[in-house]
Amino acid sequence: MPNSCRRLIALLLATLLVSPELFAFSSSLSDEAIREAYFLGQRRDESTARFLDKYKQHLAPPETGPYIASVELLTPFARVILRSSQQTIGYSAQQAAEEYRGKEERVAITVEVLLTESYGPLIAQPSGPHSGSPVGYAFRSPEFWRDVQAQVIVEDRILKPAHFSGEPNYLCGEHGCTLTGATLKLEFPAGALTSDTATVQVTPLTGPEVFVDFDLTALR
Repeated sequence: MPNSCRRLIALLLATLLVSPELFAFSSSLSDEAIREAYFLGQRRDESTARFLDKYKQHLAPPETGPYIASVELLTPFARVILRSSQQTIGYSAQQAAEEYRGKEERVAITVEVLLTESYGPLIAQPSGPHSGSPVGYAFRSPEFWRDVQAQVIVEDRILKPAHFSGEPNYLCGEHGCTLTGATLKLEFPAGALTSDTATVQVTPLTGPEVFVDFDLTALR
C-alpha cells in the first residue's frame, strides 16, 4: 500500500477516534445523560455549584452606564441540572426525564444588568420648563431593560431567539422597594449553535457594549 494511502487512512481513523468533548456540546440528551444531570443537581453542594459556574461569566463594572454583571449560557444538560437543584422532596429522575421528553431542546442565555451611580434608579430632570429651574428627580422606568439589546452571534450570524423576555429586579425593605437592575432571558434551539464558539453581544442605551465569548467545546 502506498505511503500516501496509509497516511490518509491514519488521518481518517484519528478523526473518528477524537473525543466528543472536543466538539461543541451535545444538543440531544440520552436517558442516561438526563439521569446523570438529575443526580448532579440533587446534590446541591459545591460540586453542583462548581459545575454550573463554568456556564456563567462575570464581568467588570463599566465607568458609566448600566453594569452588565454576568452572562450565563445553559446547555440542555446544564438546564436539567439547574431544574433538579431547584426541586425538593418528591422530584424523581423519572419526572426529570418525563419533563424533558417531547420538548424542543433549547439553550438558555441569561443577562444580569445592574444599576450604577451613573445610571441609577432616579433620573435628574428640570422641575420646570425654564432654564435655571431647580433640578428634580423621577423614578427610572422598570421597563428600562427594553433599551438593552442582547443578541447571540455564531459564525458571523446573528441568531433569532425562539423566546426573549426581561423583568426588573428590586431590593425591598421596610420603607419600600428600590429598582436595582433587570434580568434578560433568551432561548434558542440547541441545534442552532453549531459552531465551537458563541458570542453574546450586549449593547445598553448608554455605556460600553459588551462581548462575551463562550467556548462550547468546554461545555456539556
